[in-house]
Order: sequence, then structure tokens, then C-alpha cells
Amino acid sequence: MRIIGIDPGTGILGFGVIDANGAKTTLVTAGVIRTPAHTPLPERLSEIYDGLTEIIKETSPEIMAIEKLFFAQNVTTAMSVAHARGVAMLTGKQADLQIEEYTPLQIKQTMTGYGRADKKQMQEMVRLQLGLSEVPKPDDCADALAAAIMCAFIRRT
Repeated sequence: MRIIGIDPGTGILGFGVIDANGAKTTLVTAGVIRTPAHTPLPERLSEIYDGLTEIIKETSPEIMAIEKLFFAQNVTTAMSVAHARGVAMLTGKQADLQIEEYTPLQIKQTMTGYGRADKKQMQEMVRLQLGLSEVPKPDDCADALAAAIMCAFIRRT
């Protein structure tokens, strides 16, 4: 099964596509969609939509695994991330993907066995799970891959 993981964000949206066959997960592609900081929000969301639509078209995933919104202390940032998350979910739904949502805590717990794991621990587990020689960069990309790997794990258990 092919899974696209999404780490939502308006400035940087991370994505990672994996193939999951039994206990084996392999990287298909991963990266980020960046939008310029001082661009009006509707234009940024349109760029996210267009970029994600193209990635889905090129990779043909069956499932989208997306991080649930973690409400940070900065309400403005949380609202911005919520906009990007909504656009990502709409894009997935329009592509007829099944959408799975996971909290950061669930992803960390599944990936490392510890719900308060730090970024380095998470990145290393993503690297190991996918058999990569280096940790995926930037962080947003690794976080998206972690969501996809979690979905694969949940599907096989």
C-alpha cells in the first residue's frame, strides 16, 4: 500500500510518500512545499493545494496520514497551520484518498516507544525504518514520513 504523510504548515508543509509491504517500508519520495512569508494567505493555500495535487497525481497514494493539530500557545500560528491542514485534507479527499489522523504524541509513541521523544530521536527512527543512510531533511519532511510510517504500522497490526 502507498501512503502519503503530511506535516501541515503554511510556510512549510512536509510530505513523505512510502510503500508499505508487510513489515517493510520504503521511501518513494519526500520533501516540502514552501510558500513565501509575506504572500497573502489565499495565495499560499492555493500553492499548497496545487503542489499537493501534483504530488498525489505523480505518486498515486491510497492513504493520507496527517498530523492532528497540536494547539500551541501561539493562536495565530495554530490557525495558520489549521488552514494548511484543511487544504491538505481537502486535496486528499478530492483525490479519493482514505484520510487517517494522528496526534504528535501518538506518532512519537509509535515510532520511539516514548511520547515525549525529541526531534533527533524521531528523525533517527524514521531513518532506520526506511533504511536510509541519512536523516531526512528538513524536520517537516521527517515528521511527514513519521506519520506515514505510523499509518503503515497501524495497518499491519
